[in-house]
Amino acid sequence: MATASATIDIPASADQVWQLIGGFNTLPDWLPLITESTLTDGGRVRSLKIADGGVVIERLQTFDNAAMTYSYSIEQAPFPATDYLATLKVEAQGQGARVTWSGRFTALGVSDEEVVALFNGIYQGGLDALRANYPT
Repeated sequence: MATASATIDIPASADQVWQLIGGFNTLPDWLPLITESTLTDGGRVRSLKIADGGVVIERLQTFDNAAMTYSYSIEQAPFPATDYLATLKVEAQGQGARVTWSGRFTALGVSDEEVVALFNGIYQGGLDALRANYPT
């Protein structure tokens, strides 16, 4: 099983950041790669439209509003990975917030290094886009 992770510090309170990213249906609000998100199954499954026209279907696995974290699995995606489980977490960091996006998965048809590089890029690009919402 391979892992990927990215972390970024944001000059806003953890509560402010969680308000933006803590909803399971809020990806289009801060992640330019995602153009649309639709919830089904009582809010536990999200169908995401990607900017290139692709579709990703994800299932919420855990959600802890007080701890400002949730985990989700991928049910369908154009990614070369299986057994995917990712976590998005916001923590107070001094006057600001630290956001960590991490995942574990099994490479499918590519090397571990290739799929790790793919998800590291997605996570870091996503967190950079999130950071752009909070100018200093």
